[in-house]
Amino acid sequence: MLTIGNLARKTGTKVQTIRYYEQIGLMPEPGRTDGGQRRYGNAELDRLAFIRHARQLGFSLEAILELLDLSDHPDRPCHEADTIARRQLKQVEQRLARLEALRTELKRMVHECSGGQTADCRVLEVLRDHSECLTEHDEIGA
Repeated sequence: MLTIGNLARKTGTKVQTIRYYEQIGLMPEPGRTDGGQRRYGNAELDRLAFIRHARQLGFSLEAILELLDLSDHPDRPCHEADTIARRQLKQVEQRLARLEALRTELKRMVHECSGGQTADCRVLEVLRDHSECLTEHDEIGA
């Protein structure tokens, strides 16, 4: 049995994050000692590793909850997990497209820079000209 600190170290997860996952239902309420300390077994270790890997792949907490529900019910159809993964892939592809547009714009700005004085700086000029903003500029980092 592991303490919350040991579970955190083994998975690279902060203690506060584990507690949060318990509050929102991603992790089950752990067993406790007579003194009230949380205790975790291999099932919780595996579940937290699953959550961490899904987070690394960019899945939202809501999607992870759906995937865990599917994982907890092995008789459910796999296409449901596939649908969730396809949704995530679509979001990643959209982010990549926005990042590519950002990259193109930054390259253009840098390429057009003459290296003269800041009064003639193309980078600063483009940043001041809001009409040249990317259409999804608020979502570039999303």
